[in-house]
Amino acid sequence: MDALARRMWTLYEPVHSLTYFAPEARTTFEEAGLRGFWRAYFAGRAAPLGPTGPAPVVASFFGFAPAMVARALPGVWDLIPPWQALRARTTGAQAAMERLLPGHEIGPVAELLEQAIADLDVAGRVLGAANAALPAGGGPAARVWRAATVLREHRGDGHVAALVAAGLDGCESLVLRSTLDIAREDLQPNRGWTDSEWDQARHRLTERGWIDVDGRATAKGISEYRALEDATDRAAARPWQALGTEGVDRLITLLTPISKACGALLPARNPIGLHLDHPQPPIRREARSGRDPAEEATDVADDGVEVTLQGEVS
Repeated sequence: MDALARRMWTLYEPVHSLTYFAPEARTTFEEAGLRGFWRAYFAGRAAPLGPTGPAPVVASFFGFAPAMVARALPGVWDLIPPWQALRARTTGAQAAMERLLPGHEIGPVAELLEQAIADLDVAGRVLGAANAALPAGGGPAARVWRAATVLREHRGDGHVAALVAAGLDGCESLVLRSTLDIAREDLQPNRGWTDSEWDQARHRLTERGWIDVDGRATAKGISEYRALEDATDRAAARPWQALGTEGVDRLITLLTPISKACGALLPARNPIGLHLDHPQPPIRREARSGRDPAEEATDVADDGVEVTLQGEVS
């Protein structure tokens, strides 16, 4: 069941990620009054929590530097109320899916995904619970995206729990990941950590024996990382029990072409952790020398330049 949980994640994560990468999603947020990637990101993802300030988002998103979050929240709610951000993210994702899959029958996928989340255990899962509490209205594409988002955030909450139990903080989790399969330059600027914060986290991991002095993961670090991923998979396994073997097999068959179509919009190099088979390079903005990455990141909210982001590593 744990292996199944990971396989299902690779199928629903690209669907959820439409809200970050699809041009329709960006356009919808701009029409709602949010110019710039980061305003849309924080407004859309945090909206299920209500008009919250930065502290709950730092806690639940986990991997973002507090300074970066504080530059977006709560100020974004002066531009758009949470209910409007919720509507914008659903409208954008639905439009993108309908463009990517014209004439594709996705109603059965919506039904199976909704069956998987119908009695979801959300104890201890803040983002999963907040998204699961939202109404499931709209057409089949909107329903598929909502269910994928509930599952994605439910899994992410479990991953955060595993990281906390392992004694890792947000920056340390990214530093560890950068020694394995995602480059530092694809993580640090897009999460807002300064060079000093990053180097301090690296030093702490070196002292724990998880990475060596050259910044490479040690055998212990690799083992601990695998244990974290195993714990995440175990925590994400329960939804699929509701479908049974036949239901899961049917969902895999039906969801795979949808996932591939949505995944085509993701950069091949991405901080989500998905390994894609297309050569598209990341679209990202390099930090200008001498500037705080948190300040650089929120510049995007001011001038509308596209960046690579951000499905959750956590």
